[in-house]
Amino acid sequence: MNYITTRGDQTERHFCEILLEGLAPDGGLYLPTHYPKIDDATLTRWRGLSYAQLAFEILSMFIDDIPPADLKALVERTYTKATYGTDTIVPVRKLEDGLFIEALSNGPTLAFKDMAMQLLGQLFEYELARRGEELNILGATSGDTGSAAEYAMRGKKGVRVFMLSPHGRMSPFQQAQMFSLPDANIHNITVEGVFDDCQDIVKAVSNDLEFKRRHKIGTVNSINWARLLAQVVYYFAGYFQVTCANDQKVSFAVPSGNFGNVCAGHVARMMGLPIEQLVVATNENDVLDEFFRTGTYRVRASAETWETSSPSMDISKASNFERFVFDLLGRDGARVSALFGAGLARDGGFTLTADEHARIARFGFVSGKSTHADRLATIRDTWQRHQDMIDTHTADGLKVGREHMRPGTPMVVLETALPAKFAATIEEALGRAPTRPAALEGIESLPKRFVVMPVDAQRVKDYIDEHCRA
Repeated sequence: MNYITTRGDQTERHFCEILLEGLAPDGGLYLPTHYPKIDDATLTRWRGLSYAQLAFEILSMFIDDIPPADLKALVERTYTKATYGTDTIVPVRKLEDGLFIEALSNGPTLAFKDMAMQLLGQLFEYELARRGEELNILGATSGDTGSAAEYAMRGKKGVRVFMLSPHGRMSPFQQAQMFSLPDANIHNITVEGVFDDCQDIVKAVSNDLEFKRRHKIGTVNSINWARLLAQVVYYFAGYFQVTCANDQKVSFAVPSGNFGNVCAGHVARMMGLPIEQLVVATNENDVLDEFFRTGTYRVRASAETWETSSPSMDISKASNFERFVFDLLGRDGARVSALFGAGLARDGGFTLTADEHARIARFGFVSGKSTHADRLATIRDTWQRHQDMIDTHTADGLKVGREHMRPGTPMVVLETALPAKFAATIEEALGRAPTRPAALEGIESLPKRFVVMPVDAQRVKDYIDEHCRA
């Protein structure tokens, strides 16, 4: 299995060549040259596997330059009951007939990002040791990616993390998770802007190829293919838990801001997993919902990116979205490059032709939007009727998922975080604070380490340069 970019560079690369990179040199994102296809016999065999065994089977289809025994050991070290609290790793619970929640948030930072990030930490350390190299990870977070990355990389040999976040825009719990880590290889930079400004800085630094190569800059954002690949696994695991036979179809409702999570579902569907619908649920920052409804992708300015009670989705420039558009447009790299390169820079967006927009239905995508009032109502209803406490992002997914339910097709809502991370909104909805793991009690009062910077890519590069020489 080799990899090409979404912007027309047909140079084929192996998995470990792109593992430590973020953007491709042409500014595109990496995708496999083809999606491996799963047949009925394989699905049947996979039904009886543990999560780690399933992960190994799926990853082996995309990774051929890590010896199988080594890859198996990395996966088995990652997906353990000790880390995720359950042998199932991603247990599915039934809310009501035809409606389920898949728990992806049992890892160390209480968010679905742990599912991929814990594996990424193992892969990075393994490959860096094999090469005898170091890596400086540059990332941007709207809340959960940062803490998941830092917890996965803390103390890892040969790795430094420089994580950008929007100043004052995360929940107190999210800030505390990141900023309280004392590890010397972790650096938190809060940017005086919104998440999209942080993401733009990461891309600007990555596009400075001389700086990127000199400082060995890599990324853990969902633009990193390895992270998205790891997320494919839990779509299969969720499917097996709510079906008995391979002729049954399932839909997934996915809270989405940067499009990485639901893009993993797209990959699973392209492999042959019987997915009927991929339901994209946005909050008030509804760039993706607008696109799927109208065919217009219109990036919002910072002033139009609203601060909401589901802050991890306060994103108006979905960087992973380019991968899906590449497939949607028949893998036409030149067309994708025109849309996401000059087109976005010049016009701030693009509009598909009527024929291109009509193709979306073939990929199973539908969408919807959830507001603060919707979140409160959904959290309250789910607690009152089911005694099930959900977080704000999962509430967005549940609200929109209900709107797209079809008779006979189970709807699985991906739980992307635990309510403890967003206590203020839970208290507003339920009049009580969410419970949290004992180990995280009082985390907000711990000393914090971070620096504040303006929206300035050069300042970030200077900071990286200084701390790489320290």
